[in-house]
Amino acid sequence: MTLLLLNARIASESSPDLLSADILIRDGIITKVAPGLPDPGDARVIDCAGRILCPGFFDAHVHLREPGHEQKENIASGSEAANNGGITGLVMMPNTSPALDSGAAVTAVLESGRRHSRIPIFTSGCVSKNREGKEMAGIDGMRAAGVKMLTDDGDTTSNPSLLYRAMQYASEFGMFFASHCEVPELAGSRALNDGPTAYKLGIAGSPACAEEIIIDRDIRLAHASGAHIHIQHVSSKMGMETIRWWKSRGDVKVTAEVSPHHLLFTDEDIGDFDTHYKMNPPLRTKADNEALLEGLLDGTFDLIATDHAPHTPFEKSQDFISAPNGITGLDTAVVSLYHFFIKEGKFGWDTLVKKYSAEPRRLMSLPVSTIAAGQPADLILFNPDATSSFTKDFMKSKSHNTPFLNKTLEGRVELVVLGNEILLER
Repeated sequence: MTLLLLNARIASESSPDLLSADILIRDGIITKVAPGLPDPGDARVIDCAGRILCPGFFDAHVHLREPGHEQKENIASGSEAANNGGITGLVMMPNTSPALDSGAAVTAVLESGRRHSRIPIFTSGCVSKNREGKEMAGIDGMRAAGVKMLTDDGDTTSNPSLLYRAMQYASEFGMFFASHCEVPELAGSRALNDGPTAYKLGIAGSPACAEEIIIDRDIRLAHASGAHIHIQHVSSKMGMETIRWWKSRGDVKVTAEVSPHHLLFTDEDIGDFDTHYKMNPPLRTKADNEALLEGLLDGTFDLIATDHAPHTPFEKSQDFISAPNGITGLDTAVVSLYHFFIKEGKFGWDTLVKKYSAEPRRLMSLPVSTIAAGQPADLILFNPDATSSFTKDFMKSKSHNTPFLNKTLEGRVELVVLGNEILLER
């Protein structure tokens, strides 16, 4: 396949300015990037005027529910939701059923990814067997199968001694740890933030300190053991400030992520018990939103990750306490981040490319996708003048538990090219 993309504006992590150029792609490789490229005669020509050309995005925190809960999502549907949203690679979390806590379990999932996904699928592995915090998981077998990230995500690794010993052991192999931070006894029902909204709705709230205590604990364990710790889905101002303080010391390897929903929504959006806004960690306050955005811009947060967590309509239609936590994000992340942040001038395309394409790949020790001559084609075309309506027909995820359901936002992913294949074209 030969593609000639004309009149594109190219986004990169290195500059807030968009480079105007044409791009020639031949047999899956970008061969030329320059203005005024001639038609080689055998190319399909696409006029990209007014569009933004970005490297494909990468999500380092995704729940695809396979094996065990394929009625919510599986690798095939989740990877197509990623394609639909301009995401060309992702990392699965291991809280499946059975949990991904051995080399055999990891190998089976990765093989399913090779068979059923058109994008690269990676997976994390558990720290403890069945994520129970009692016995170390089969770390060496998972390492041999290609696992880089270890996490008991969905829950905290409850036993700090086990986590400390796992850090000492696995760090020798270049593996790192990702932490879902929560003191369960303090978090309670995990339903929503402890504050005026919880009081008004008559539900016991989950205080931010339940998260912040474990943020500090796990970074301290990483500091003591020499491990790399990655803090997942931070939701509070003090949690962000704790990470910032540890980073300022310079003597611990700590990275962190923030999710789009914790930048966008607050507990007040829950309204009349709307379970689309129920997630863990819970949505907090406007002041937390503002602090998290500040942390994203100043480098406290290394990357954006959706924590894509699909659930069936039946599950989410239960009462607020009984309904599961989680929000889908693969279909919606890029468009929503454009609509609420780039379009509003709160950050630029360079920030989105850095935080949602380049840094997640660096976290996983993968090559960073760039739009440059000699690089493999891994790119999306985004139309800022079009719109996306997130109907059930539009979204590719099996589940639609998102506050954006049936809403229209500005911006649209129009083309996804990966290697020698067009994965999406609108």
